[in-house]
Amino acid sequence: MALAETSPVAPVQKPQGYWAGVGARLVRDPLTMICLGVVLLLILSAVFAPYLGLPDPYKGSMIARLKPLGTPGHILGTDEQGRDMFARLIYGGRLTLFIGLSPVVLAFFIGGVLGIVAGYVGGFVNTVIMRTVDVFFAFPSVLLAIAISGALGAGIVNSLVSLTIVFIPPIARVAEAVTSGVRALDYIDAARATGASALTVIRVHVIGNVLSPIFVYATSLTSVCMILAAGLSFLGIGVRPPEPEWGLMLNTLRSAIYVNPWLSALPGVMIFVTSLCLNLLSDGLRSAMNVRD
Repeated sequence: MALAETSPVAPVQKPQGYWAGVGARLVRDPLTMICLGVVLLLILSAVFAPYLGLPDPYKGSMIARLKPLGTPGHILGTDEQGRDMFARLIYGGRLTLFIGLSPVVLAFFIGGVLGIVAGYVGGFVNTVIMRTVDVFFAFPSVLLAIAISGALGAGIVNSLVSLTIVFIPPIARVAEAVTSGVRALDYIDAARATGASALTVIRVHVIGNVLSPIFVYATSLTSVCMILAAGLSFLGIGVRPPEPEWGLMLNTLRSAIYVNPWLSALPGVMIFVTSLCLNLLSDGLRSAMNVRD
């Protein structure tokens, strides 16, 4: 007797993890992937700038000042001191991206810790932390960054300190709001009922549920931080000459705007493109991390 035909058994699919789902949604978003590629290209070119065979970004020539775009040997021309613009833009990305990203990373950790502690503990601790944070909201972020940098003086370290102070309050506010909502959930009460310490509850149950929205909000601040860092250098209270930095290059090329306007606009174009890509990347990441989509 012939054996009965049986239909093939479909393979069991393993449930997709959260971060795997985030990655899959990011890959399906072409605009986000393009922006990610642009940002990665800028970061890699800045990191490996010494190995790209570029001219010395500090070496100038008074007889080669303000050469136009397309000049042989200087594809993007030269600046007001005869230095190669392409090399200075690539090297300038190192400082601009570093000063634009580092304060957000520092503020993410500091503000995140303050907000999570305030949101979970509540009471007097919440009042002290959040009322202190509210003081900084009385000043616009631009004026606060200028005031702190002006008081500390020009320099890379002082710019990092001032920008970090500016971005701690908004991140702490978001972290406190998200943690306060998570604290009222049933599984937090169940964890407390088992005798778990506050530190254990925060580490095991709270951080994993509040980290994503805090991280997404912090990424949205990177473009703002980069623009503020460039603005401080433009005003002369950020990076000091002769370091190549996009905001500082805008300042030094102001006098050449009537002689070679395209050359003067190049640092501004780099700031615009980078900040736009960071904003779009942040929006794509927010959509990908929204599990309701």
